[in-house]
Amino acid sequence: MADDQVTQVLTSDVLRRWARAALTALAEARAEIDELNVFPVPDGDTGTNIYLTWQAACEALPEGDLSFAEVVSAFGRGALLGARGNSGVITSQLIRAGGIRLAQVERPGPADLADAMVQAADAAYNAVAKPVEGTMLTVARAAANAAAEASAGTLADVCLAAVRAGREALAKTTGQLEALRRAGVVDAGGAGLVVILGAMEMVVTGRAPRPGTGVPARVPPPVEEAHELDPDGPAYEVMYLLDTTDDEVADFRRRLDGLGDSVVVVGGDGLWNVHVHTDDVGAAIEAGIGIGRPYRIRVTHFADQGPKAPKTGRAVIAVAAGEGLAALFEDAGAIVVTGGPGRRCSTGELLAAIDRSHAPEVVLLPNDNDSIGVAEAAAMAARQNGVRVAVIPTRAQVQGLAAIAVHDAHRSFDDDVVQLSAAAGQTRHGAVTIAVKDAWTMAGTCRIGDALGVVDGDFALITDDLISAATGVVDRLLGGGGELMTVVRGEGATTELVDALVRHVRRSRRDVDVVVYDGGQQRYPLLIGVE
Repeated sequence: MADDQVTQVLTSDVLRRWARAALTALAEARAEIDELNVFPVPDGDTGTNIYLTWQAACEALPEGDLSFAEVVSAFGRGALLGARGNSGVITSQLIRAGGIRLAQVERPGPADLADAMVQAADAAYNAVAKPVEGTMLTVARAAANAAAEASAGTLADVCLAAVRAGREALAKTTGQLEALRRAGVVDAGGAGLVVILGAMEMVVTGRAPRPGTGVPARVPPPVEEAHELDPDGPAYEVMYLLDTTDDEVADFRRRLDGLGDSVVVVGGDGLWNVHVHTDDVGAAIEAGIGIGRPYRIRVTHFADQGPKAPKTGRAVIAVAAGEGLAALFEDAGAIVVTGGPGRRCSTGELLAAIDRSHAPEVVLLPNDNDSIGVAEAAAMAARQNGVRVAVIPTRAQVQGLAAIAVHDAHRSFDDDVVQLSAAAGQTRHGAVTIAVKDAWTMAGTCRIGDALGVVDGDFALITDDLISAATGVVDRLLGGGGELMTVVRGEGATTELVDALVRHVRRSRRDVDVVVYDGGQQRYPLLIGVE
C-alpha cells in the first residue's frame, strides 16, 4: 500500500489491521488491566471485558472485496452484540458511533477520523445515565478533542495527537476518583482505551508505539481495602440485548437509573445493549420486557466475583490414548485428558481441563482425527470466558508427541503455536492393527485376523502378520524422507514385533534414529511417527 494511502485515508484493510493489532495488544495487557479494576466495582474483569468485546467485533469483520462502509458497520454490530461489562458496553458504543460517522464517506481522511472520534465520545457520554469523570469517558473525550485540533494534518498527526492526549488524560484519572486515588491506580477502562489507540497509532504510522504508550503502572503501593466490594452498593450486574424502538430508550434509561447505578444503554436501529448494577434483578429485566424483547440475559453476583489473582502462564492440554502416552505427555509438561479409540474425550472434559489449568493461554492437542471437532468446540466455549485457546489439529498421538517436544512457554503465544503446528505437520504417522471383522478398505477387502497397516490415517496394506505390516508401513513413511522414527508400543505388541521393526530400519536406513516408547494404547499394537 502506498504511503499516501496509509497516512491520508482509512480503508477496509487499515481497519482490519488495526482491529487485529488492537486485539493482540489487549490480549497482552488484559491481566494487567484487570488488576487496575477498582471502579465502579472492583470485580477485576475490565481488561477481560474489553478484550472479549473487541474480539467479538473482530470476529464479525467480513472478508472479501466490500466497501469501507460495509466493513465498519459489521465491526460495530459485532461489538454491540458481543459487549461485556460496563467497560465493554462503552467500548462498543465508541466503535459503533465512530463507525457510523466514518461510513458516511467513501474514503475517510484525517478530518473524518477526528470528527468520528468526537461523535463517538459524545455518544458514549449520552449512553451513560450518570457520566463520571476520571473514567474511560474522560480518556475518550480528551483523545477526541486532541484529534479535532490536529485534523488539518495527516491521518498520522490525528492518531499521534489522540494517543498522546489519551495517555495524559489516563494518568490524571488517579486524582479524579477517590477509589482510584486510594488504590493508587489509573482507570482500568481508560487504560484499555489507550491500548486500542496505541494500536491505531502503530498501524497508521507504521511504527511501534513509543515507550510509555502501554498500560501505566500503579502509582503508590495499593491500599488493600480499596479493592473490597462496597457493602452498600448494588449486588448484581445485569446485562442483556434488547429489541425495541429507539424512541423508547430515553425513558427506559431513566427507569433503570432509578433501579441502580452504572447504567449504560447503547445501540440503535432497534437493537440495544443494556447494562446496569442493581439489587433488583427482576425489575431490571422486566423494564426491558415492558418495551421490547430482552434476550442473552446475563446476571453476575458481585460477591461471587471478588478480586481474583491474575492467571499466569500457558498450558498445553493433550489427549492421550494410553497410560504410557499419558506419562510421556505429562513428563513434557502437558495436562492430560484420556481419549483414543473406544474412549473418546468429550467437550466437557476438555473444558474442565482448561479450567483446571488456571492459564490465560491454552494449546489443545487432540491427537486423534475424531477429537479435533471436540477440541474446537471446547476452544470456542473457553474463548467466551476470556481464555486464549489454539487447537493444533494433531491427528495422531505421535504428532502430539512431536508438537509437545518443541513447546516453549517463553515464546509468544503465536510463535509457540506456529512451532507446534509445524512440528506436528512435519510428522508423518502410521500404525498397525488386527482386523476385527470382514470389511472393505482403501487397500482392498480384509478378513477377520488380517494384519492392517495404516499410513497417514488411511489403510494402506493388508498382510498375514504384524511384522510385515509394520515394515511395510515404515517403508512407506520413510519413502518421503525422515531423520527420526518414533515407535509407540501398545497392548498386544510383542518384543519380537518391536525388535523386528527396529532391525529392519537399521538395515535399510542407517541414517534414521529410532526411539521406542511404551504407550499402552489399545487396538493399535504399534504407533509410528517419522520426522
